[in-house]
Amino acid sequence: MTVGKKSNVFVENHVIYSEFLERDVKVDCYLPPGELITDQLNLLLINDGQDLVTMRFDRILQNLYDQNEIASLLCVGFHCSADRRNEYGTAKNLDYKGRGTKAALYSRFVFEEAMPFIRKNFMVRSFKEKSFAGFSLGGLSAMDIVWNNQQEFGKVGVFSGSFWWRDKSQDDIDFDETVNRIMHQQVRLGVYYPRLKFFFEVGTQDETADRNNNGIIDAIDDTISLIEALKEKGYSNADIRYMELKDGKHDVVTWARAFPDFLKWGWPKT
Repeated sequence: MTVGKKSNVFVENHVIYSEFLERDVKVDCYLPPGELITDQLNLLLINDGQDLVTMRFDRILQNLYDQNEIASLLCVGFHCSADRRNEYGTAKNLDYKGRGTKAALYSRFVFEEAMPFIRKNFMVRSFKEKSFAGFSLGGLSAMDIVWNNQQEFGKVGVFSGSFWWRDKSQDDIDFDETVNRIMHQQVRLGVYYPRLKFFFEVGTQDETADRNNNGIIDAIDDTISLIEALKEKGYSNADIRYMELKDGKHDVVTWARAFPDFLKWGWPKT
């Protein structure tokens, strides 16, 4: 374990060996400046922790703390592996190409290995609130984990989420996006849990594909459709924040632009 101090935001770099994933998982912990870790602290887990390093996440946090815009928050980023498309799928359903074979194991890593490590390392028995976020396929994974463990989380943040994830090829004659998109179907078959809040970001240049030829790229279409499914389940505009970034792309630069809004939305300084 190494510890560094960057502009008053402490960053601890750890490695956890996962029995479930059979690999070392790099874990970066971003500690709020000048604050003691207490049971009143919120926890944000983030997939694709390597992207946080690229976007200089410590500087994003420091700027928000300097401006007194967010409350103290422990952020923990999990670096992905080369087998990302299997670890970051949906735990209960493989996609039409059989991807996502390790998603259930990844969920077990989060709950049975990472969370005990975090609690022990920071000597916290429980957090005031736990939330999860991720980018692209990591965003799908975060949404899947939160939705299927609603009692554990308060918020989820999804940036350019891979909500196209489906159990049937779109080229199949009987493909129906209303039933074959896996996350959408999970929401429709799930239950309403009033505590949950959702943040979605999509860029207008996230991609160019337009599966149903309606003039809207799939990344936006799939996200808006998921929001509609959440509203049908009982969630309101007050529970959901949708950010559509003009000229936003499927890249770390765009996600870095959006992340401060997510943090200010989820943990405003009061």
